[in-house]
Amino acid sequence: MMLVLLLPQLPEDILLLLFSYSDTQALGRLSQVCRKFHSLISRDTLWRRIAKVSLNTGITRLGRDTFPQIALKERVKFSQNWKRGRCHQEILLRWKYSLLPWLQLDDQWLYLSQAADIRAYPLRQNGVSFQRRPISVYTGHRDDVCRFVVSESHIISGGGDGKIIVCNTCNSFYAAYSAHDQEVNCIDSRGHVIVSGSRDKTARIWSLCSHQLGECLHTIRTDDRVWSVAINPTLSSVMTGTACCGHASPLRIWDLQRRSVMEWEEPHDCALYCLQSDGNFMIASGSSRYGVVRLWDKRQTKSLQVFFLSSPSSSPVYCLRFTTSHLYTALAHALYMLDFTISQPQYGK
Repeated sequence: MMLVLLLPQLPEDILLLLFSYSDTQALGRLSQVCRKFHSLISRDTLWRRIAKVSLNTGITRLGRDTFPQIALKERVKFSQNWKRGRCHQEILLRWKYSLLPWLQLDDQWLYLSQAADIRAYPLRQNGVSFQRRPISVYTGHRDDVCRFVVSESHIISGGGDGKIIVCNTCNSFYAAYSAHDQEVNCIDSRGHVIVSGSRDKTARIWSLCSHQLGECLHTIRTDDRVWSVAINPTLSSVMTGTACCGHASPLRIWDLQRRSVMEWEEPHDCALYCLQSDGNFMIASGSSRYGVVRLWDKRQTKSLQVFFLSSPSSSPVYCLRFTTSHLYTALAHALYMLDFTISQPQYGK
């Protein structure tokens, strides 16, 4: 008992060292002891170790923090909600006609494709709601936009016409080139690299450098139609989601030598239309049927959580994007949001 009474009188650096050996539950209980403990346990330094091994906290494999404006303690709480499937579901926007929409998030902007156009909507300060009237519209494809990505100041889109179009949001730069013989079903970009996937059963790696724009660097033969691609943040590998029509696993990771190094099976043999990684352990995927979103932990072989988005037409999940606290999904008739900031019982209770 005497030790417990003297513990708050120890220097802060000693307390921080002691607290650093505690797990999430112990830190939650210690924060309720006194104001001094509560203040110390709110510091990011104590939660960084836990955040590195938690799902979607914004800490990448290389240790980069992608959401420094949110306290790590809060992000670890959100992570528990992701892991347990605790969220609030809401429809942000509806439209009358059935579309194959795609969306991207960039700072305070939400970009949404509708037919051959890409529309930019400003997110309000709360990061959730947005104005219904777009501020900018980008166009250029002769067919519908299948997928697009916002990379720094570029909007890079792939269309049903088999072309890739690169636009600069800061000036009038515009470039278009033929990429595949069939539809460009999916696209991603990081650094000076573009990856595209197509119904022609290939994923192709392109250069985004001005002097090599439109030059194909590598072709990956997937033996199945490619519906989704994602580039590892370290640029060391490429992830593909395929139609699940052959014997190959629909979710695969390829190294730069175009060898498959990791695979996961989709439980219901559905095509994976979209996927995103948190840059660490979590992958979110959207399937071709029933509005199903799955969360995957790379350290496990089975899916971690599944979310069923209500849709009268059993629409595919055409696109999903997430921050550390919210997940946005685009179906045929509506834009959905899953909010993982909902309150939960205090740690240790």
